[in-house]
Formats: sequence, structure tokens, C-alpha cells
Amino acid sequence: MNALHRAAVWRSAFPRLTFLPLLEAALAVLAILLFSQALLGPLLVDPLKPDAAEALRLVWLPVYGVTLILIAMRPLAFLETAFRAWPLVLLAVLAGLSTFWSIDPDITSRRALALAMTTLFGLWLASRFDWKSLLTILAVSFAILMIGSAIAGALVPGFGVMQQIHPGAWRGLWWEKNTLGAMMGWAVLAFVGAAAFDARRRMLWLALVVPALALVLLSTSRTALLASFIAIAGPGMIAMARRDAASSAIAVMAGVVGVSLGILVLVIGPGVLLEALGRDATFTGRTDIWEALFRQIRERPMLGFGYGVFWQVELGPAHWVRLETSWPVPTAHNGWIETALATGLVGVGIALIAYTGALGSAAMRLFKGNETYWALPFLVMWGLISFSESNLAEQNSLMWVMFTATAAKLAQPREAAP
Repeated sequence: MNALHRAAVWRSAFPRLTFLPLLEAALAVLAILLFSQALLGPLLVDPLKPDAAEALRLVWLPVYGVTLILIAMRPLAFLETAFRAWPLVLLAVLAGLSTFWSIDPDITSRRALALAMTTLFGLWLASRFDWKSLLTILAVSFAILMIGSAIAGALVPGFGVMQQIHPGAWRGLWWEKNTLGAMMGWAVLAFVGAAAFDARRRMLWLALVVPALALVLLSTSRTALLASFIAIAGPGMIAMARRDAASSAIAVMAGVVGVSLGILVLVIGPGVLLEALGRDATFTGRTDIWEALFRQIRERPMLGFGYGVFWQVELGPAHWVRLETSWPVPTAHNGWIETALATGLVGVGIALIAYTGALGSAAMRLFKGNETYWALPFLVMWGLISFSESNLAEQNSLMWVMFTATAAKLAQPREAAP
């Protein structure tokens, strides 16, 4: 009885401890909304000059500060997670070290710090929340972004709908339509992943898939439509694989064939896939850009030009790429090539270890664990997108936060079944 009395006194003296998990979850949602670049980005910065807006840069300082405070509250759990996810940590460290050989050390040091904080936030998510809580936080965040985008497109079309380029295509809370489509593609998977863990709210999460798909269609992004198909078909095939031996064989074989064909097309004939997505196989299909960039990579093959700086030096190596392609190329449009430009083949090797390790861990959980419904389709989607978008080790990026959190969670021991 005395022990119970002392516990009651402790709780009454520190009632705020009861709300700490809720506060951490709320801060996580708020940070995810900021990392999505929704609303603030289009209002404060030119997408071609992300370093030009001082106001947007100041927004990140509180996010970084809160991240460090949250990590300091549970340092041992964080350190264990970071140790298990060492390739992600090493990649961030390499980006910071690239300041010493960067063609513009000031830009590299600033962007490397942002990448480090982005990675730390993803690692904190993995160390602090179990799979159910993590996917619920992601699903809630995407639901907010979905509602905001629907309001922007329906009630403020001058902001939420593209007017000049691709007129009529919805862009929601972002710069352009493809970003809205990509975000809603991830939203579909987040809703399905949350539904796998939350039996009480399963129908609610699955119902949210419908408006998310509607926004994908309104964005007119074919890449997002393909991603949404994977977000729905992937969990469906995982569920089928767990039914019985025959269904498992069919699902696994279909998955292997599908992924193999996708890799074959990307390696041998990327133009076929790019044309299917509505993009010319040479210019907007990016192969001319990639050929020019391969020649630049050969100039600094091992360590690259410095993190986040290749496209920022006006008369640097990017100048020759733009002359060769006759287009003001803003990015490599390929995560692996972008990494080679930033940190060389060393960085690409570390990133490959991080990705294949996470993908292998997710595949090993094909027949057990609800986290597989999120993790495996997410990594397949992320891998495919990395061949056409610069999504790898990107500072202040929600996609990198999600990848870091997912890969770090997969590096941990499996959670006990509830």
C-alpha cells in the first residue's frame, strides 16, 4: 500500500510525464509536415534556388534544436539504433567530410549539416516509436497533407492548381504536380501500413486511400500512379503470400518476375519505361543528361565534388553539362548519380549497402510481421523512384526521413507480436 501511495504522489507531482509520449508524437507529426516542404516551400523559396530564402532556412533551426532535445531525452536507445544503422550514419559523416574537397565548402558545410539533422531525425523516429506508432504518425501526417491539398485545389485553385505549365493539373501544397502525386502515392502506402496494425481503425485508414488516389489522378502524374499501384498491389501480394503454399508460390514468383523486369528495363532500356510514363526517352527522359554526368564523374570518381554543391556553382562542372544538353539542368534526376557527384563511388557504395541491407531485411520478413506491409513496398517504390529522381541522401527531405526511419527500424531486432 505504501508503494502504491508513493506512486500516486509521484504521478500527481509530475502529471506532465503522462502527456510526454503524446507530446513527442505531436512534435514528430509537426516535423514531418515541415520536412514534406508543403506550403512553406512554395511561399518562401524558388525550387531552383533552395538556398536563396533566408526565411525558410530559419524555419529549420527550431526543428534541429527540438530533434537534439528529443534525442537527449533517450540517448541510449538512440545510440543503439544509430549503431545498428551505421551505413546511414557513415553516409552523413562522409557528406560532412566532403567539405574538405568540395568545390564550394560553404555550401557543402551548410547542406551537410542539414543532411545530418535530417538523418538524426529519422533515426530518432526509429529509436523512439514502435512500428505501429511510427506508421500511425506517418498516416496522420499524410492525412493532414491530403486534406490541405484538397482544400488548396478546390477552394484556392490559383494556388493549388497549375496555371501555366500543365494547366489544370493539381499541385496541392507544393511547387508542382509531380510532388503532389508523389506525396499522395506515399500516403496510400502509409494508410495501408497503418491499417495493417490498427484493427480498430482499419476501415478508416483504408477509406482514406480513396481521396489520396483521387489526388494522384488530379495531379496527372503517371509516375505517382505507378507508385500508387505498387502501394496497393504490394501489400496485397504480401497478404496473398501468407495464405497458403500455392498462393505463396504465385505471389513470390510474380514479385520476382515483376522486380526483375523492372530492373532489366532500367538497366538495358530505360527509355521504354520513361516513354510509358509519358516522357521522351532522350531529353526529358534524362539519358542525355546522364551521359554528360558520367563524364563529369570520371573527373572525380572516388569522392565526388562535395555534398550538395555540383549544381550550385554557376561556372563549375554543371556549366559544361548545361552547355552540352542545351538546358538549365537543375539536378541529375537520379539518386545514385547525384550521390556519385556529391561523394563519389565511396558514397554510392555506402548508400548501396544501406539500401540492399534494408531491402534484404524486409524480404526476410515476408511471411511474418505487419511491418512488412509498409517496409517492402516502400523500399521497392523508393528504389524505382531513385532511378528517375534525386531522392538519395537529400537534406530536409521527407523521403529521406522515411527511408532512414524504415531502414533503421529494419536493422533492429523484430518486435514481439502484440
